[in-house]
Amino acid sequence: MPRNFSAVTRQENLAALAAEPVDLLIIGGGITGAGAARDAAMRGIRTALVDAGDFAHGTSSRSSRLIHGGLRYLEHGWLSLVFEASRERRTLLRIAPHLVRPRAFTFPVHAAGRVGRWQIAAGLWLYDLLALFRNVHTHRLLSRRGVLQVEPMLRDQDLMGGAIYYDAQCDDSRLVLANIRSAHRHGARVANYARVRALEKAGGRLRGAVLEDVMTGARLTIRAHVLVNATGPWSDAVRRLDDPDARSLLRPTKGAHIAVPRSRVGNTGAVTLTSPIDGRVMFVLPWGDVTVVGTTDTDADPFPDDVYADEEDVAYLLRSVNAVFPNARVQRCDVIAAWAALRPLLAAGSSTTGAVPREHRVVESASGLITIAGGKLTTYRAMAAELVDLVARRLRRLDGRPRPRRAPTDREPLPGGEVADFGQLASELMKEGVPEPVADHLVATYGAEAPAVANLIARDPGLGEPLVEGWPWVRAEVVYQARREMAMTVSDVMIRRTHLFQRHPSQAADAAPLVAGLLARALDWDAGREAASLAEYLAEVRRMRSTLMAPPVL
Repeated sequence: MPRNFSAVTRQENLAALAAEPVDLLIIGGGITGAGAARDAAMRGIRTALVDAGDFAHGTSSRSSRLIHGGLRYLEHGWLSLVFEASRERRTLLRIAPHLVRPRAFTFPVHAAGRVGRWQIAAGLWLYDLLALFRNVHTHRLLSRRGVLQVEPMLRDQDLMGGAIYYDAQCDDSRLVLANIRSAHRHGARVANYARVRALEKAGGRLRGAVLEDVMTGARLTIRAHVLVNATGPWSDAVRRLDDPDARSLLRPTKGAHIAVPRSRVGNTGAVTLTSPIDGRVMFVLPWGDVTVVGTTDTDADPFPDDVYADEEDVAYLLRSVNAVFPNARVQRCDVIAAWAALRPLLAAGSSTTGAVPREHRVVESASGLITIAGGKLTTYRAMAAELVDLVARRLRRLDGRPRPRRAPTDREPLPGGEVADFGQLASELMKEGVPEPVADHLVATYGAEAPAVANLIARDPGLGEPLVEGWPWVRAEVVYQARREMAMTVSDVMIRRTHLFQRHPSQAADAAPLVAGLLARALDWDAGREAASLAEYLAEVRRMRSTLMAPPVL
């Protein structure tokens, strides 16, 4: 079972893909493609996965970081989706306990709010019923006093009561990475920064794709029996590589979030609220020392690479959170970070974005391209199983091979998920000399693989030094991410693997040169490559800060 997963692994995979055909080529390394690659590889299907950027660089690293049944979907009557999502939430809590954790949510009810007490009560009973009463806990209705005991900084004016219910919070980009690494362990050939430039056909049927290695500019051709388009908001663009006249499948909507100091908001836990601006259900979520507020849901039609949280997004989120936490008075200058992405929702003709279905759809083109569009983070594993079932049927028709059994993706833990007792594992690291805050952080981030990071420190004590003074992130993590998580750039480390970009008040910009130097040594970069990777990250920091410094739209 291969453990290394580095730039060398990536080059070996690309070379192998150029030399030998595969059964399945998956285009797109977000959560849907990652889940499908894992499922297919576990069934013994020769699988390849490529992404034009880093794994999870799009929507899958810019979500609300929730694994949830979809309480707000009940008002649209999407009961089957809630049932499926509730089942998948249980599964992910079991196979990835280090990345998906239970979270209690307080839902306050105000007299002027869109959702009344009876609606909350009825909805939560139905929510628990659709989870077969197997959620972490069943909900509890609260009086006005009970709500304020849980969340004392909530607006008490017109507060009528509320409830506590349960969902889960996750590390979205690391969940994608765990699925990618599991696929690799089961034999899949995967590579980030490998862009599909063209699709190859023979006799009117797809037979492969032309890739560009974004890091070197080199081109290669991959031969594949089946091609899957799992590129999320890029789905229609990839479909038009196959058929320039293909009609759009998607109605993308933009979801934006902001992160602010938790001390400024004053929330003790997670809060579900309805925005006083438009009645949209949104969340105030604790995430370490910061609070994440989101999300927006507006129609958008930019190219997915150009999606950012703009001034109006930030203003909307600030107004919404200040209305529910009136003593917070959070200003634009308090915002640590802002991010946005496009939801790849299906075009369904609904007049409001909130009513656009969150179901997924699988379509096949005349030349054989399979596209999976729509869906949500929580249900990725079920979507993957359905998709790979179709791939297996296609391969059977092609050469008569037996159809493999479904993969046990619901039983085999994801990498790092084999931990039974987080406290015991942290204690073992502390016995080896790892400071308690660092041990707790490593276990929470890497689960059962935390000792592998600690071993790097044992061999080189200098790697135990912090990346940012006063924070538990250590230098060994950068080396680990380069060797075992295919981190290829400073942005890969800072944005998607450590999340310092979203959590540190200055995006840890002062630590970025240190990260670049660690990557340079781990990946054998020359000075030009090191400088370019650092400059790319600092440009991303400046771009986001320019949004936060813009005049408020209030």
